[in-house]
Amino acid sequence: MPKINPKRSLTVVAATLAIGALALTGCGAGNTSGSTANGGSASNGLLTIPREDTATFTSNFNPFSPNALPMTQQSVFEPLLIVNPVKGEPVPWLGASWKADKDGKGVTFTLRDGVKWSDGQPLTADDVVYTFDLQKKIQGGFAYLAKVSAVDAHTVRFDFNKAYSPGLYEVGQQVIAPKHVWSKIADPAKATNDNPVGTGPYTQVSHFQTQSFELDKNPNYWQPEKQQLTGIRMLAFAGNSGANLALQNGDVDWSDQFIPNVQKTFIDKDPAHRHFWYPTTGGTINWQLNTTKAPFNDPVVRKALSMAVDRDQVDSLGMSGYTHPADCTGLSDTYTSWRDQSIVDKCDWTKLNVDKANQMLDDAGYKKGTDGIRTLKDGKPFQFKFSVGSASSDWLSVGQIISKNMEKLGVKVEVSSPDWSQVVSGYTDGSFDSGIVWSNAGATPYEFYRGVMSQKVVVPVGQKANENYHRFGDPEATATLDKLAATADPTAQKTLVNSLEARFNDVAPVIPLFSGPAWGAYTDQRFTGWPSNDNPYATLSARSATTVLILTSLKPAQ
Repeated sequence: MPKINPKRSLTVVAATLAIGALALTGCGAGNTSGSTANGGSASNGLLTIPREDTATFTSNFNPFSPNALPMTQQSVFEPLLIVNPVKGEPVPWLGASWKADKDGKGVTFTLRDGVKWSDGQPLTADDVVYTFDLQKKIQGGFAYLAKVSAVDAHTVRFDFNKAYSPGLYEVGQQVIAPKHVWSKIADPAKATNDNPVGTGPYTQVSHFQTQSFELDKNPNYWQPEKQQLTGIRMLAFAGNSGANLALQNGDVDWSDQFIPNVQKTFIDKDPAHRHFWYPTTGGTINWQLNTTKAPFNDPVVRKALSMAVDRDQVDSLGMSGYTHPADCTGLSDTYTSWRDQSIVDKCDWTKLNVDKANQMLDDAGYKKGTDGIRTLKDGKPFQFKFSVGSASSDWLSVGQIISKNMEKLGVKVEVSSPDWSQVVSGYTDGSFDSGIVWSNAGATPYEFYRGVMSQKVVVPVGQKANENYHRFGDPEATATLDKLAATADPTAQKTLVNSLEARFNDVAPVIPLFSGPAWGAYTDQRFTGWPSNDNPYATLSARSATTVLILTSLKPAQ
């Protein structure tokens, strides 16, 4: 849970739609390797990774807990399939193959032969059934899932209560837990699972302190030939600066946090071994305004504020030039093939135009006083907070730039930067004014638009939101999303996504800033086989669904 949720993805699993014949009928095995930085700790083959958003570790390997430790869902527990956002392709994992119903009302998975839990017990269909029962009890979700049943020991059937093509990926990306362990736990929601039993490559907790912990090899892993690491060492840091220093000094092998001027501060110190890859295939980074509060419930205000944001400055200064401004479809570069260029060509509210923004606010009744300060319709000053976690130096810079930009409108924006936990608490309960959030992402734009416009994910202020913190729901977009979820036909999907792009342009539910870079920097001095632009078998994230693809591809350097 990066920077506590908003820095990566807002949902436990990224629901996606069908992506061709491979999606509807998957088969095959795991993955292989690819490409190539000084340093690395002298840790006897341990891959060392920092976490810049965790000052101290608290033992918790519960895959159903929002407070689970790093690597719980990347190395200890595994899903049925993995979606690679760079390629937009599903990779069979615990599920050797699957077949989705043509009418979108279900999917059947065949489990991989020979998979055992780390305690030596076999993985069976009963484990999958039990996992979904427990997941729904603890965290909810999967409202469309009518029944999960074990056809036989290696076959699991998912029946939906409606046509819902994203269901294939939602159920496919849920990590699976062992029934023989969790059925004996009195309160699974509160269990810390200090000695986890999983199917992943590195499951054995050999060392644990508040500043670091280590995971050694699973003695019964189903791909022993791909366990080329001695294990994994995680290090806790309270912000980007400490984690970056560890990377620059060669104390860690791999990191996925923001690094200012990565070429000068990291690469140039040892260009033969140090590398980075920042594909802009993450979610869109949005400025979210709490639409339950006036004046943010006014689309004119949202668009006017957006037009005052200097996105070129946000990119060049706030994000060190690692990305580029978003457009009025809100789509990140993951969805280039889906983007309706005709909408992009005619939109204006994501382009800098301070004069027009001022005029829009004047015309809407938000007047400037003689002191140049704008007021709301009730006469109070037009001022509010921009919330961002103190550990995120990149997003803090973005917030400061936006605050300065808003002065040209006579609007005062205070950048509030407590710990991420406090920021996210305000997001989830709806008490915040505005903030910066990483949007949902999937193989198609369905997840993005559902997360920012669907009425079905809006919860009242005071209740905990897992997405759509800005609490905006649009009836037209909701109906279109329902149609999109109910079809797997590519032509129909494209038409419906075009409609969602047009609606996003009309109502501006959030203010898109830029496509999110998928951060990743590493040294190949001790380990090789890293993903790269030439071999994009995964992103370079140590906290995504594709992380296990990297863990099972790295090898000791020769």
